[in-house]
Amino acid sequence: MTSELVIDVQPKEISIALLEDKSLVELQKEGRTASFNVGNMYLAKVKKMMPGLNACFVDVGFGKDAFLHYLDLGPQFHSYEKYLKQVFSDRKKLFPITKASSLPDIEKDGSISNILKQGQEIIVQIVKEPISTKGPRLTCELSFAGRYLVLIPFNDKVSVSQKIKSSEERARLKQLLQSIKPRNFGVIVRTVAEGKRVAELDGELKILLKHWEETITKVQRYSKLPTLVYEETSRTVGMLRDLFNPSYENIYVNNDIVFSEIKDYVKLIAPERDNIVKLYKGELPIFDNFAITKQIKSLFGKTVSYKSGAYLIIEHTEALHVVDVNSGNRSKAGNGQEANAIDVNLGAADELARQLRLRDMGGIIVVDFIDMGLAENRQKLYERMCQNMQKDRAKHNILPLSKFGLMQITRQRVRPAMDVTTDEDCPVCFGKGKIKSSILFTDTLENKIDYLVNKLKIKRFTLYIHPYIDAYLSKGLISLKRKWQLKYGIGIKIFPDQSLAFLQYRFIDIEGEEIDMKEEIEIK
Repeated sequence: MTSELVIDVQPKEISIALLEDKSLVELQKEGRTASFNVGNMYLAKVKKMMPGLNACFVDVGFGKDAFLHYLDLGPQFHSYEKYLKQVFSDRKKLFPITKASSLPDIEKDGSISNILKQGQEIIVQIVKEPISTKGPRLTCELSFAGRYLVLIPFNDKVSVSQKIKSSEERARLKQLLQSIKPRNFGVIVRTVAEGKRVAELDGELKILLKHWEETITKVQRYSKLPTLVYEETSRTVGMLRDLFNPSYENIYVNNDIVFSEIKDYVKLIAPERDNIVKLYKGELPIFDNFAITKQIKSLFGKTVSYKSGAYLIIEHTEALHVVDVNSGNRSKAGNGQEANAIDVNLGAADELARQLRLRDMGGIIVVDFIDMGLAENRQKLYERMCQNMQKDRAKHNILPLSKFGLMQITRQRVRPAMDVTTDEDCPVCFGKGKIKSSILFTDTLENKIDYLVNKLKIKRFTLYIHPYIDAYLSKGLISLKRKWQLKYGIGIKIFPDQSLAFLQYRFIDIEGEEIDMKEEIEIK
C-alpha cells in the first residue's frame, strides 16, 4: 500500500488529504485564523468553581468557558503549583525547573475546592476542542509531543509504548532515556522510537526541552490573561508527526511557505526522505488534479454507495452516530439470502472503517447491519471490522453484534466530526427558483472580463469555472476561450474547477487572491 499526502492551502483554510492507493481515507480542514488546537497551552484564570462536579470552569478566551476536572489536574499538581509561584515571584530571572523541589502527589479522591480557588492563575492545555455547545476540555498535566518522545514536566518517570513488544528493546529505551533526561521531567517513548539511535532521541529531547523553556518564559513575562503560551505545531506538521512512515511516496503542497515548513520538518525527522516533499505548480486546483474533489463529493453525503448497488445511510445526532446498511437494488446471490447478507455486510464493514477515519466520527457509533442467521457469519463480520480498524490511530472499542443485529463502536473524539456539505446552492438564483436565461451566461462572463481588463486595467488573471462550462467554452477550432484571449489578451487563463457549482465562477489575480466580482451589476 502506498500513501500520499496532498495539502491544499487557500487564503481562508488549509485542507489536508491522505490517500492510500489513490483512495481518500483522511481529510482535515483547518481555518487559517483558527486559534484553538488540541495541544495548545494557555496561562488562564479560574473563573468559576463547581464543587458538585468536582471541577471548575476556566477562561481561555473562547466563547464558552473551558472545563477542568479534578482528575485532570495531574498527580504532581502540588509541585506544578509551587513552581508556578516561584516563576511569578521573579519577573527577571527564571527559576530552573531542575532545581524545583517535588511535593507529594494529590489525593486520588480529593476535592478540587481544596486545591484551586476562584481567580487563581494556572497553565492549562487543551485536550479536546470545543464540540457543539461544549467548551474546550483542559488538563494541567502538560505534555510536549514529538515524533519519538512526549515530554512531561513535573514528572520523573520514563514510560515505553506497549506496542513495542521486545522486552530487550523496551529495557534499552527506558535505560537510555533515564540517563539523558533532566530532573523533574518525565518521558513517554512512542512506538516509532523502536530501534532509534541515542543521537536521534537526544536531539528530539533537546527540541522538546527548548519548547518548555520558551513556554515558561512567556508565562513569566505575560501582561494579560488569558494568553497563549505554547502553540501546537500547524495541522500539516502535526499530522506528519503522527503519520509519517516509510510508505509515503509523495507529499504535495501548493504553497511556498507551507512547502518550506514541511520540507524542514521532514529534513529533521528523516533527512534521507526530504525529496518526497514536492511543490505543486499546476494550473488546475490541486484537489482536482489528484481526483480528491470528486471523492469528497461522493463520500460525505448522507447516503454513501460502496459496491454492487449497496449503500450506507449515515445520520448524526447530538448523542451518537447511526449507520444503516442497505443492500439496495443488487441481485441476490445464487446460494440464498444468507450469502447475500454476509457479502453486503463485509463490504459495509470495509467502507464504514474508511468513513470513520474520513469524517473523524467519534463518541458512540451504532451500526444496523443486515440480519444474518449463522453465528459464524456474525463472528466473521466482527473480526473483519476489528481488522479494518487496526489502521485507525484514534482509540476505539468494538463490541460483537447484539441479538438485534446491531454493532456498537466507541471511538475517541477530540475534534468535531468532519461535516462537508455536498449539496450545492444555485449560485444564480440563490434558492429563489428563477434565473436569467442560462445561454446568456457566457455573455455575463465576457462582460466581467471586459470590465476587469478595460475598466479596472487588470490584464492578468485566472477564471475558474465548472468543468461543463469549460468544455463548452473550449469546443470548436476557434473556441470562445481562444476568442476571448485574442480580444482581451493572453494574460487571461481559464480552467475548470470541480468544487464549483454549475454556473458558479471565481476570478483569481496573479497573487492568488480572489477578485470579488459577485457584487457587480449584471449587464442585461
